[in-house]
Amino acid sequence: MATYPRGRRPARPFPYYNEVMTGFEYTAAVGMLYEGDIENGLRCIAAIRDRYDGQKRNPFDEAECGHHYARAMASWAAILALTGFGYSAVQGTIRFAAPEAPRRNFWSTGYAWGTCALSPNGNSCEVEFSVLGGEVSVAALELTGLGEAQFDEPKTLVRGDALRCAVTG
Repeated sequence: MATYPRGRRPARPFPYYNEVMTGFEYTAAVGMLYEGDIENGLRCIAAIRDRYDGQKRNPFDEAECGHHYARAMASWAAILALTGFGYSAVQGTIRFAAPEAPRRNFWSTGYAWGTCALSPNGNSCEVEFSVLGGEVSVAALELTGLGEAQFDEPKTLVRGDALRCAVTG
C-alpha cells in the first residue's frame, strides 16, 4: 500500500504500509480482463499467485489486512470475466460467452459446481454441462453472442449428471 524508499520511513508510517492487498490487485486485474486486456490481467494474477506459491507463503491464505480477509475473494471474479458465466436461479438460466475455440470452463453457483465443455462448429456450439457436486435447475442455456437452448421443462441436475445440447445462432 505504501513504500518508504531510501530508509525514510517515518516513526508512525501509513497504516498497512507493509501489506500487499490482493483484493485491490485482483480488482484491477479483473477490470483488465473485462476490458479485453487479457495478457496484462493474467500477468497481474500470475504475480499474485507467484507470491503464494506454497514455498514462500501459504497458498490457501492470501493475507490482506490480516489473515482470511474477504476482499481476496475478488479473485473469483476472474472466472466470470474469462468465461462469461452467469446463473439466474429465478429463471434457471445458465450463461457462458460463446467461445472461438474449444474450451472447458469451471462454474459454480450457490448450490452446485462443475464444468462446461464448449465445442464451437461454425454457427453452432456443442455444449456438455456437467455437475460435479450439488444440485442445479436449468431451464435454458445461453451462449452470449450466439444464442440459447431452451428446454420444455426445467431440468434438475445433480452430481454425476450432464446436460448435452447444441446452441445455434
